[in-house]
Amino acid sequence: MPCEHGIPIGNLTSQLFANIYMNEFDKFVKHKLKMKHYVRFADDFVILSNNQNDLKTLLPKIENFLEKNLKLKIHPQKMELKTFSSGIDFLGWVHFSDHRILRTKTKQRMLKKLKLNPSKETKASYLGLISHGNTNKIKNTFFPK
Repeated sequence: MPCEHGIPIGNLTSQLFANIYMNEFDKFVKHKLKMKHYVRFADDFVILSNNQNDLKTLLPKIENFLEKNLKLKIHPQKMELKTFSSGIDFLGWVHFSDHRILRTKTKQRMLKKLKLNPSKETKASYLGLISHGNTNKIKNTFFPK
C-alpha cells in the first residue's frame, strides 16, 4: 500500500529534499546555537560537546525550533545523550574517538542479505560499506580471499 505522505526512503529525491528542508535547521544549529561539532544526514543528526550540561540546555531549543519552524518532532526513543567513550550510534555504525564498528543490526541485515543474494555485486557493495570501519573479523570470516 503506497504512503499517503512524503516520499520513499532511499530515493535520491528524498535525500535532496531532506537537504533543502533541513537547511534552515543546519543554519540554526551552526549560527544561532554556535555548535562546531554538528553532523547531519537527511533527518539524522549528531551534536558533539565536551559538556553534557550544554547539550541538555540545547535540547529544548532544538525541539522548539524543529516543531515551530519545520513541524518536526524528535522521536523520544531515538534521542540520547551519551559520552563519546560509550560510542555514538549513527548511520549504521557505532563511532568512537579512534575507530568505528558496524552496528549489530546493520551487520545482521548485511549477513542475511548476503545469504539471500551472494552475487559478486552484492559482495562488492558490502565490502565497500565495511571498508569504512574496523571490520577485519567480518572481512576475514565472510569475504575470504
